[in-house]
Amino acid sequence: MGFMKRSLMRAGSSMIRTLIAVAVSRSVIALCVLSAAALLAQTNPDQDRQPVMPAHLPDALTFADGSPVATPARWPERRKELIDLFTKQMYGRMPGRPSEMRFKVYDLDRHALGGKATREQISILFRGRPHDRSIGGPHIDLLVYVPNRVKRPPVILGLNFWGNETINPDPGIRMSDRWIESSAGPSIDLSCVKNNRATSACRGIDQGRWPVERIIDGGFALATEYRRDVDPDRQDGFGESIRSAWPDLAQGGDNFSTIAAWAWAMSRSLDYLEQDRLVDGRHVVAFGWSRLGKAAIWAGATDPRFAAVISNESGAGGAKLFHDVHGETIQQINTRFPYWFCGNFKQYNGRDAELPFDQNEVLALIAPRPLYIGSAILDQNANPQGEFLGALAVTPVYRFLGSTGLATTAWPPVDQPVLGRVAYHVRHGEHSVTAFDWEQYLRFCNTYVKPGNR
Repeated sequence: MGFMKRSLMRAGSSMIRTLIAVAVSRSVIALCVLSAAALLAQTNPDQDRQPVMPAHLPDALTFADGSPVATPARWPERRKELIDLFTKQMYGRMPGRPSEMRFKVYDLDRHALGGKATREQISILFRGRPHDRSIGGPHIDLLVYVPNRVKRPPVILGLNFWGNETINPDPGIRMSDRWIESSAGPSIDLSCVKNNRATSACRGIDQGRWPVERIIDGGFALATEYRRDVDPDRQDGFGESIRSAWPDLAQGGDNFSTIAAWAWAMSRSLDYLEQDRLVDGRHVVAFGWSRLGKAAIWAGATDPRFAAVISNESGAGGAKLFHDVHGETIQQINTRFPYWFCGNFKQYNGRDAELPFDQNEVLALIAPRPLYIGSAILDQNANPQGEFLGALAVTPVYRFLGSTGLATTAWPPVDQPVLGRVAYHVRHGEHSVTAFDWEQYLRFCNTYVKPGNR
């Protein structure tokens, strides 16, 4: 009996020790979780920062000599002044429409996407020669999907990051033969790329950002081209860029830049869409995400034929104000991507808060056409607060020109879009283009772009 009693006591004591150990272990885990959450919050301190309009922000409605733009009739003068300023100091010069440029339609399938769309593929040949592709001349391949049930629909036009074949698994899309990176971090899985060239396994890998059928079902045509048809987006890539076809524009501090080249290519695609009888070339929206959003903004700023502009997380050099010194800076851009903007822009490294110009003036060049700026709350590199301030700061120009701007002065809650002639949202999530973004953009285009709507 004594032996059994002692054994039971030892077992009970062991059980108690085990329970205490488990309790301590759980407490440690809980503390670790809380510490990790606190650390995560500390590493992203900007997420809850409320946007505050920077002091000394340049005014789009003031001429360079300090006099006000007194009436809307004088806005064209100021507009020209701003285009000259940003051309010389930031984006660089661009060529005009090439006189020899020709369009070669090499694919026309009226039963694409299960019969709901017509697929067009066009080579835009800047030197006009039909054999341009075989000799490596400057050209881009434009992919267009047109809804079959809509007569001459408006078009959403944007450059894509990784090749036309990546936006949809449609086997009829011509595979790009351009250089492509083998890995792109968290944005996309590029394991399909072999020796820096796309393979058939790359078809449709980026379709999540390009909901082609949703856009078609919404009554819009979609047009896209691969960014590297225009410029390889590498520091050593000038010889592969269309910029090299205009060597005179490579000279001087206001040299033809990559962002300007992408914007220029969007205008050349618009040249084709204007004469395409399947679409409404008078209602083409310039769309872009990230660095291609910067290009879409400059395209809309310099080419008034674009009916509207949609910027998705374009950040610094796009929709965000440089004077709101958070996220990516001028020096970071000019160091990592020295070819994005012209040489003169490098003199402003470290001077974001004292720039004599800012992106609200570039956005003003789009006014009074519809403008949508989309942000993501975790995309602090693009600075969603600074992008909101861009939308807010351009609103006086829209109102001055007899239109309406952003319908709020307060940064809206996450996932609660503010629709208007100037529209804005900040959504949950990180740097990408999501179904939520497209839902808002299509609502916006339905309201402000489709013919017959306001």
